[in-house]
Amino acid sequence: MKPRDCVLTLVFPVSLEEDLVDHLLEHPEWVTGFTNTRVEGQGQAVRLHGSAEQVRGRSRRVQVQIVMNREDAQALLAHLKETLPNPEIAYWLVPLIEFGRFA
Repeated sequence: MKPRDCVLTLVFPVSLEEDLVDHLLEHPEWVTGFTNTRVEGQGQAVRLHGSAEQVRGRSRRVQVQIVMNREDAQALLAHLKETLPNPEIAYWLVPLIEFGRFA
């Protein structure tokens, strides 16, 4: 088993959730599991869709976090950039010190 040495975080509009999750599920060689959470995005680079978001000043987003191997993360990012090129998908990759389960 490859070492799980990083956390890949993806943040994207709710409208892209099914497509992006489908891509993750189609690649068990890279992604063995993930967590998704509803979040809200704010800032200059965030597009506000609809009048409700414009009034509130923030956009509904989905955040996916994946504990994985860094080489696999790079391969997954290259795949996603090619198949889902969208400026509204943001990501960051951070080192992981430790990962485990209690039992």
